[in-house]
Amino acid sequence: MSLKNVAPIEIWFVTGSQHLYGEETLRQVATNSQVIAAGLDASSEIPVKIVFKPVLTDPEAIRNLCIEANSTASCAGLIVWMHTFSPSKMWINGLQQLQKPFLHLHTQFNRDLPWGEIDMDFMNLNQAAHGDREAGFIHTRLRLGRRVVAGYWGDPSVQSEIGAWTRVVRGWHDLQGAKFCRFGDNMREVAVTEGDKVAAQARFGFSVNGYGLGDLVKYVNEVSDAEADALFAEYQSLYQIPAGTDAEAIRYAARQEIGIRAFLEAGNFKGFTTTFEDLHGLRQLPGLACQRLMADGYGFGAEGDWKTAAMLRFGKVAADGQPGGTSFMEDYTYHLDPSGPQVLGAHMLEICPSIAAGKPSLEVHPLGIGGKEDPARLVFDAPAGDALNASLIDLGNRFRLIVNEVTAVVPPPLPNLPVARALWECKPDFKTAVSAWIYAGGAHHTVYSYALTTQQLRDFAEIAGIEVVVIDADTRLENFRNELRWNEIYYHLGQGIRGY
Repeated sequence: MSLKNVAPIEIWFVTGSQHLYGEETLRQVATNSQVIAAGLDASSEIPVKIVFKPVLTDPEAIRNLCIEANSTASCAGLIVWMHTFSPSKMWINGLQQLQKPFLHLHTQFNRDLPWGEIDMDFMNLNQAAHGDREAGFIHTRLRLGRRVVAGYWGDPSVQSEIGAWTRVVRGWHDLQGAKFCRFGDNMREVAVTEGDKVAAQARFGFSVNGYGLGDLVKYVNEVSDAEADALFAEYQSLYQIPAGTDAEAIRYAARQEIGIRAFLEAGNFKGFTTTFEDLHGLRQLPGLACQRLMADGYGFGAEGDWKTAAMLRFGKVAADGQPGGTSFMEDYTYHLDPSGPQVLGAHMLEICPSIAAGKPSLEVHPLGIGGKEDPARLVFDAPAGDALNASLIDLGNRFRLIVNEVTAVVPPPLPNLPVARALWECKPDFKTAVSAWIYAGGAHHTVYSYALTTQQLRDFAEIAGIEVVVIDADTRLENFRNELRWNEIYYHLGQGIRGY
């Protein structure tokens, strides 16, 4: 699958040193750094291009590089390493200019110490244990958010950590300047899907704007019979279609997909929302179209939920190339057997087939909401495995990202439930997880993913400068509630009057 509108990025590999050790040492620093950069670039664990940059030895060069990084569209972030000792006051002006995320790699060129050969020249050259602590101090002193990865650069586990971070950076870079459109407004009287779009643009870099449904209807009505028939034939080749299914309803769903896709492409949008309360001019609530557009990487949120649409787009880009899918989801209803409570996740129509365990069934059934014709949708079960739910909420003075790690299980037969669904067990247990989620203000809509990791969502929150709270196997409810209380103070003092 090729995601839509994802620009290629590169990460700059930046090495710090100084002139104290002489030109010969600096030449060796540059040579070693190029070897590391090339090794990371060649690593199968790292999905983006790693670009070596000349060794930095003075404040002016550091500042110039940071300004260049800011102004280079393809540069999504930096990996910073101090091969020798780079006095960190040299970095202050540059780092204060830097607007891109960075990872501090605490490594050294050689894995093993040559015990019988070590002399002071070797010690002066290989001082990362010394230099990176100096760098770490100034990062902390300047209150800079960053990711620290420690270990030998050639170790696959270290490369895997770097690779996971670069995926987050790719998703973050994709949000900068991204546009999301809302067909209709928010579901009436619903609170959690509302939010401050100005604050979101200032914090996350994406914009959200509304478009009249008539603008979309025009695109749908302009779809030709031949175009709809061709897409219907594609559906027949990809999905199971039960005998007797209303083919005309599916053809109309094909028109919706073609029309929405054309609207999104014309406006260079990366995601969208719909609402069943605003369908004037459409014969169906879009279901199949939303599912297939999500599978192509578009962000989506139902009932006007633009925050989930944006987070889903981030998740799609960050997880691209990783096993497992990522979807819009809703905690729908519970199985409260004391021996093992479970959550049944679904939505009216719009669950992404990237999380389908098998070949989806394309079906048409009545929908008791919206007052329109019976809509088409893909019906399937999500697979068993480790997964997570993530919810981005607006608390007024800040954004909070809530993450719950879950274990998905295979649903039992559900012959009378004509929607896609997932079934999971919460960590650490049902009562703790749902209570913590509610105390934290988590929404009913989520990004549900088998591909994203909790660490990646922590990295996203670090880059964005927002609060993140995690509900996992180690969560204890009273400790979690205390964390929420402490965070109120921290983010109030840390962000002050700016608010977002």
